[in-house]
Amino acid sequence: MPTSDVLVAGILNGDTSALGRAITLVESQRKDHLEKANTIIQKCLSQKRDAIRIGITGVPGVGKSTFIEILGKLLIADGNRVAVLAVDPTSTQSKGSILGDKTRMEHLVKEANAFIRPSPSGVNLGGVARKTRETIILCEAAGFNIILVETVGVGQSETTVHGMVDFFLLLKLSGAGDELQGIKRGIIEMADAIVINKADGKNIKQAKAAAQEFKRALHLYPPKENGWIPTVLTCSALENKGIEAIRDLILDYIEKNKISGHFLEKRKRQNKNWLYESIEERLKSDFFDDETIGPELDKFASKVMAETISPFQAAEQLIGMFKNKS
Repeated sequence: MPTSDVLVAGILNGDTSALGRAITLVESQRKDHLEKANTIIQKCLSQKRDAIRIGITGVPGVGKSTFIEILGKLLIADGNRVAVLAVDPTSTQSKGSILGDKTRMEHLVKEANAFIRPSPSGVNLGGVARKTRETIILCEAAGFNIILVETVGVGQSETTVHGMVDFFLLLKLSGAGDELQGIKRGIIEMADAIVINKADGKNIKQAKAAAQEFKRALHLYPPKENGWIPTVLTCSALENKGIEAIRDLILDYIEKNKISGHFLEKRKRQNKNWLYESIEERLKSDFFDDETIGPELDKFASKVMAETISPFQAAEQLIGMFKNKS
């Protein structure tokens, strides 16, 4: 593995091989890799160029990969350099991850100004937040000015990714029986745009009906703090229809928020939250990695399962041991 300085130099020169190696260090659990990754991040932080960060979520089967590929190619045709960070679902049973996005985006991956990085989400969403945020910094330092972050589309991953992007897009299907019933209120509140995908063939009428339903529902929500009311659009990624309107909407939103100052304020809040989350994650890993805590944790876990001590009391005693040790 090259030195930190060699990798940083490569990243700043737009070398995707160096970028990929640095991201591998960021994703590693090894302490020596973590130290090296932190050095690279710090050096890249002062050199990075702020990119537009776009989060894209939706349930499996909604067509995220096809949509991202078409949108990415359109953005590249406009003269942008686009990085796609795809967080894949990791099985809690086998710990395996699909990591199939590179094969699903077979045309985008051939573009010289595209970089696609599938990463296993892991069991810990906090790990996703740290690794994805740091990967964004590396991609920006490498000269990618638009970052597309694809989420798993299940669980709390949407909240995690929403906290690190400038624009959050929710992809939906029509006729799936879940236009409103199957969607959590929180996701609607997070979304800056809702796009009904696969609006083609026999689905066009259903897609338009679904869009109207979402538009009516969104009027029941108060405007966002920046005054924005989420927009509902339809598209067909398969037939490359409606993608340009979505691109224009995103760029218009970013421009308006930069002019109003909301863009920068949001970034500052996200960085502050990143600090708090990093502290929480570091404290958690230090606690569980501590050699003296491990055996005691097993003892207290047995007591909790036997109900001879409450979980709260056990936690208090374990944390007390950890604090006194340090």
